[in-house]
Amino acid sequence: MLPKLILVPTDFSANAEQALDYACELAAKLGSTVRLVHAVPMPPSALQVALPEETLEGLVAEHGVVLERLMAPRRASVSFGEAIIEVGDPRDAIVETTRKLGADLIIMGTHGRRGLSRVVMGSVAEDVIRHAPCPVLTVRAKAEA
Repeated sequence: MLPKLILVPTDFSANAEQALDYACELAAKLGSTVRLVHAVPMPPSALQVALPEETLEGLVAEHGVVLERLMAPRRASVSFGEAIIEVGDPRDAIVETTRKLGADLIIMGTHGRRGLSRVVMGSVAEDVIRHAPCPVLTVRAKAEA
């Protein structure tokens, strides 16, 4: 079964943009639609810091502009659905958005962290792979020459 809807999570990193390019190439060949999702993370509850509503609204608006900038040059070659911005943990946002939309495939970047940085930072991609209701294709960061 070929994917009709491809969900592409982005954290605005170069690696996430590589995954977006890959998704766009695939979508163009298959006639699929691409939807971007971005999660605005909340501060850890251990910090007990609450973001004022207007600050959160400002972040969501700014991130919406960045999502539009990512889609604009790619619109000539691929069909995009409306970009989605969620507030909260990226892992939950990606999996829940996939379920809500009924996405057929997730294409996301992975940083390939190991050791202590992986323990501290965790792996969003690994968690999504474990919990997503559809296949997940990960795009690893290009090796620096």
